[in-house]
Amino acid sequence: MTSDNYVVIGLAHVRSAWFTEVARWSTAGSIPVEFVKCLSPEELRARVMSGRKFSAALLDGRLPAVDRDALATLADRGIPSVVVKSPLDTSDWRSLGATATLDPDPSREDLLEVLLSHARPVDPVGGSLEQTGPRSLPPTWLGRLVAVTGHPGAGTSSIAVATAQAMAADPRHGNEVVLADLARTAHHALLHDARDVVPGIQELVEAHRNAHPTTGQVRDLLYSVAPRGYRLLLGLRRPSDWVTIRSQAFSSALASLRGAARLVVADIDSDLEGEEATGSTDIEDRNLMARTVTAQADLVMVVATPTTTGLSGLVHQLDALRSHGVPGSRLLAVINRAPRSARARAEITRAVAQLTGAASHPDPHVGPVFISERRHLDSLHRDLGRFPAALTTPLAQAVNAVLDRAGPRLDFTCDDSQPELVAPGSLGHWQFEEEAGS
Repeated sequence: MTSDNYVVIGLAHVRSAWFTEVARWSTAGSIPVEFVKCLSPEELRARVMSGRKFSAALLDGRLPAVDRDALATLADRGIPSVVVKSPLDTSDWRSLGATATLDPDPSREDLLEVLLSHARPVDPVGGSLEQTGPRSLPPTWLGRLVAVTGHPGAGTSSIAVATAQAMAADPRHGNEVVLADLARTAHHALLHDARDVVPGIQELVEAHRNAHPTTGQVRDLLYSVAPRGYRLLLGLRRPSDWVTIRSQAFSSALASLRGAARLVVADIDSDLEGEEATGSTDIEDRNLMARTVTAQADLVMVVATPTTTGLSGLVHQLDALRSHGVPGSRLLAVINRAPRSARARAEITRAVAQLTGAASHPDPHVGPVFISERRHLDSLHRDLGRFPAALTTPLAQAVNAVLDRAGPRLDFTCDDSQPELVAPGSLGHWQFEEEAGS
C-alpha cells in the first residue's frame, strides 16, 4: 500500500457500479484516495474551476458529456483524466485527450496502478500539479484554408461562392474544394436551394466529440454542387444553435475538413470579439467559429462595398483581424459592386491605403480587388448556375497569388516548437573518397 494521498474527482452515471465501489474504498480507507463525487458535468466543471488541486479525474465513458472538450478542460487545469470504458466501448480515448483508460469494473489494484503512473499526490502545503494532458496536434495533411468575411450586406456569401467555384476550376486543387458555411446566420442552404438542412456543421462537430471520423465519413456529410465543382458543408439551422458548437470538437472537425479537401473556403462572421475585449466567455463562445477559422486561415478575404460606411467597415475589419493575429500579407481586401471607372477605382484604392496607413505599414494588406456588380445574381443562386468568368477570374488570380507568395500558415499550432526551414546544403554534404586504384 502506498503512503501517497490522492484527491480524485469523479463523474459517472448514478447507477455505475464502479462509481459506488470507488467511493466505498475511499470511505473505508482501503485506498489512499479522497474521492469527490460529481453527479453532473456542471458540478464537475465548477469544482475543477474552483482552484482546488486534484490528482486526477475519473470519468464514465458512457456519458455524452465526457468528450474531447471535457478532457481538454481538465488538461488545461493540469488534471490527468482517466476514462472508465463501457463493455462495448471501442473509442480511442487516448487520442481524444484522455491520459489513461480503465476497463469496466476496475479493481483497486488497477486504479492504484493508474494513479501511481499518471497522477501526483496533492501536497497539502502548496504547489501545483504538472500538466500531463496531451495536446492535440494538427494532422499531417491540411488543405489550404481561405476565410471570407465582411459586414452584413457586403455580398460576402456571393463572393465565397464565386471563390469556391473559381478555385474548384483550378487543376491544382483537383476538384477537391469545400465551401463551408460557418456563419451564425447561415445562408448557403438557401442560396444553394438545399432541400435538406441535415447533415451540416452541427453533425460534423458532434461526430468529433468522442471519435475520429474517417475522411470518407467526413465527405459523407458534404453536398456535391456539381455545376460549380465544389462540395458544400451546410451551416447552423438556427442562429441560436451556436451553443451546440464546442471548441475542441470544432477545432478537430475543422482539421478533418481540411484533411478531406485540398482547399476549404469558409464563409464566416465579421465579429471576432472575445473574453479579453468584452470580459464575457459567452461572447467568445458565440464567435468561436469565426475566431478559430481566422486564427488558422492561410488567407482572409474581407469584403466591402464602395460606400462611406462600407469602406469604414473594411478599415475596422482589417484592424480587428490584425489584432486577432492575422498577418497583413494574408489579408485580401475585396470591393464588391465596384464602379467600372478606372478613376473611381483608383480613388477607392488611395482612400483605403490612407485610412489603413498601408504606405508606412511594415506588413500592409493585399488589394483591393474590384468585383463589378452583376445583374441577375439571384437567378444564378436559385438555378445553381455558374458564375461568369468576369466575376471569378479576378478572385482566382488574387487568391492564388497570395497563397503562392505567403505559403501555408504554420503559426496557429499549439506546439511552441515550430519546424525550421533548412536551406539546401546548409547542413553540409557527404564526401565520398574513391579507393586507390578504383
